[in-house]
Amino acid sequence: MELVKVNGIGKVYRKKTVLHDVNFAIEQGEIYGLVGNNGAGKTTLLRIIGNMLRPTSGKIVLNKEQFKSKVRIGVLIERPAYYFDMSAYENIKAKALALGVRYAPQDINDLLELVGLHDVGKKNAAAFSTGMKQRLGIALAMVGEPDLLLFDEPINGLDPQGILEIRNALLKIHAERNVTMIISSHILDELAKTATRFLVLNKGRIIKDCTKEQFVSECGDMEIDEYYLQLVSAD
Repeated sequence: MELVKVNGIGKVYRKKTVLHDVNFAIEQGEIYGLVGNNGAGKTTLLRIIGNMLRPTSGKIVLNKEQFKSKVRIGVLIERPAYYFDMSAYENIKAKALALGVRYAPQDINDLLELVGLHDVGKKNAAAFSTGMKQRLGIALAMVGEPDLLLFDEPINGLDPQGILEIRNALLKIHAERNVTMIISSHILDELAKTATRFLVLNKGRIIKDCTKEQFVSECGDMEIDEYYLQLVSAD
């Protein structure tokens, strides 16, 4: 089922075109791996989909027939937004209050468990490692039971253990809550362990939209990053 339609999105900053006529459908239950070089427009596109930035042209069309009020979107773009002087538990409680969502203690604990922070839920967030802060950011994005999650480079700067914990959290959320996701990253090998579809953004345009299986199959004897570089260099 189509959740959101990205329809002819364009964005111009100071006479520089960042996105140009971007079109694709976001299907419910999929995990989209959004890949592109630095400056390709990934963050700008996520901000527009998340209603954090207005496009210069085009529109985001929501499936209002299936979602009577609105499609709820959770985001983790750039740094996680949290209160450093509060615990993970208190941060989730504060986010729920800010959104007007009623969360019982068990609801908060369930979210903490979902991202692997249940053992440190009462610990001050300022003492968290970078990976733990990212997982707290994921939990905060989940407050309000969103239909769509947007994650911009969620594993940047993490060590292998931190990357594994983020991957496990995302896969668990998808398995247990069936939440649709768009995850931007330039680490294709890792993205292939999570994504069900690939979107390749180059020079502000989508040049590839396919299943992960198709993308991997088209790699042939090449490594996945080699195939990606071939795609963008041929564009």
